[in-house]
Amino acid sequence: MIEMATANTDQDKVICPKFEQTFAILGKKWTGLIIDVLLDGPRRFKDLSQAISGVSDRVLVERLKELEKEDIVTRELDDSCDMKSGYCLTEKGKSLKNVMTEIQEWADQWVCEID
Repeated sequence: MIEMATANTDQDKVICPKFEQTFAILGKKWTGLIIDVLLDGPRRFKDLSQAISGVSDRVLVERLKELEKEDIVTRELDDSCDMKSGYCLTEKGKSLKNVMTEIQEWADQWVCEID
């Protein structure tokens, strides 16, 4: 039997733990941008850092490790050079493409631009 968490609201809505876990993973700052950049293909750390302006290297490393732990991103070593590695989406990560597109379309319609 699946355990359900309940929210204390007027209607006591039942919230699926998987739904909550999904937002805990994807809702962290920078995570969506990392996934969005990697949807275009593998990137080296330096390229990711440059593509996502404003993220510190420390936070980028932290988010990449979290996404690796969730099997959304994988780190691959370049066989031609021992020191270079790149990050790419796993099949699980690539399956977020439609989700990311829908979120972007929703944001374009409903989220006001920040000045």
